[in-house]
Amino acid sequence: MSDIEEKRRQVLYWRLLARLFDPEERPALEASSVAIVDELGLPPALLDPGISVDNLVQRFPDLGPDFEALADLAEPPAAPDVPSAPPQAGAAAIAPSGTGETTGRPTDPATPVGGADAGASPDANGTPTETRRDDDAANANAAGGATDAEASPDANGTPTETGLDDAAGADAGAVSPSGDAVSVRRAALMSKLLLNAFSTGSGPVSATRLADWQKDAGWLKCALGDEGGREISGTLSELEGDLVRRMALREVLADPKLASRLTPSMSLIEQLLRDKANLSGVALANAKSLIRRYIDEVAEVLRTQVQQTSAGVIDRSVPPKRVFRNLDLDRTIWKNLPNWNPEDERLYVDKLFYRQTAKRTTPAKLIVVVDQSGSMVDSMVNCTILASIFAGLPKVDVHLIAYDTRALDLTPWVHDPFEVLLRTKLGGGNDGPVAMNLAQPKITDPRNTVMVWISDFYEFEASQPLFTMIEAVHRSGVKFIPVGSVNSSGSQIVNPWFRERFKQLGTPVISGRIQKLVAELKNFLA
Repeated sequence: MSDIEEKRRQVLYWRLLARLFDPEERPALEASSVAIVDELGLPPALLDPGISVDNLVQRFPDLGPDFEALADLAEPPAAPDVPSAPPQAGAAAIAPSGTGETTGRPTDPATPVGGADAGASPDANGTPTETRRDDDAANANAAGGATDAEASPDANGTPTETGLDDAAGADAGAVSPSGDAVSVRRAALMSKLLLNAFSTGSGPVSATRLADWQKDAGWLKCALGDEGGREISGTLSELEGDLVRRMALREVLADPKLASRLTPSMSLIEQLLRDKANLSGVALANAKSLIRRYIDEVAEVLRTQVQQTSAGVIDRSVPPKRVFRNLDLDRTIWKNLPNWNPEDERLYVDKLFYRQTAKRTTPAKLIVVVDQSGSMVDSMVNCTILASIFAGLPKVDVHLIAYDTRALDLTPWVHDPFEVLLRTKLGGGNDGPVAMNLAQPKITDPRNTVMVWISDFYEFEASQPLFTMIEAVHRSGVKFIPVGSVNSSGSQIVNPWFRERFKQLGTPVISGRIQKLVAELKNFLA
């Protein structure tokens, strides 16, 4: 990349940092950025953090593919778009434009060079003559930014310089323009996404502002790719939570038009669950509608992951059902090969073989214990929905318990996560032994029972009593799965004292994406 283009990128990113840490504009950086954007053919509105990416793309549709192409930045840089065929014997390999060097010169100038573009062409007498770029011409091109195309006279006979773009169509051997301008263009687009996502300002937030920010954050995560989006999701969740707290949520919910602009998210659901006791009438109805929408969206994703769960292993003691769909054709042919008649070329089958499909379907019991303290709201929402999905599977008996300083048996509503969440009360302390006393009587067949315990395990003086009870349950044959966090970001603090002891017990704490918990439960049910 040339020094000029590198400095342009630096100007754009210095402006980004200046706007993120100080809302006041820096006239010099703003003027330079406007000039750079104008030279790139981009609209000045790209620099305005008050314009959402969706609005920008609606006004300038050509920017849509450019923003979508930013995901390429998350991948390793691609090789230059030049012919990849190796040089033939004796051919001169030309260095990229601007280096002023050539490599791989032929050792014998009289030897013809293979290929139409190699630079050797016959003269009028048929004698091969070699055409090469000398070092002086290469250096002149490097200094002046010209290309391999030579100057050609126009209609009036005046020589005109042909650049890369003009030469591309006339010279089959010309290369495409350098990626410097493309790199600066991407820097301008990425700085727009970063500024809109991280410059959240201060003061009250409207429902429209929150919805626009959520869409901008979605654009940023798409541009960063799958891995980058997961890494930044925790930070974006914190920013979204701050926006939700600054929004006059009760007034917004009381207005159906404003409430319809809200997009359900974990931060919004947490705030609704905390404030649901202070809502009534239209505001409460709108809050329930938002919670229901979010639950349905998450449940659809989790249901797809759970659908592949095995119902059990093949039971070889049960004879196969003799129906056509169970016919084992390969085995039938193999076992009847002695009956092959070479004279009439027929295989006579005297015995059919069928596949065994019956599976052991011993009912499994799933006990989910959820810490309903405020720090665990993300895990609580996900695991409550997951429990309802497993409750819908055949031969799975699901029980749900929520606790703080008291324990509440929510099993009657386990099929409806919406009702479960409305009956929870976020906040308060922890008393794990109380929850364990309510859960232990539900264990009737330890070898066929799994207990999922979702908590940060900060029990303080109750730590040792709770671990003693958990250890007893685990040694009785129950599969115990401690869960510190199952959310999108995977960032959750778990009591190190419990984490170490669970590891020694052979039941390490699961912290991360909910797919980990789904995999553990599927392995148990298989």
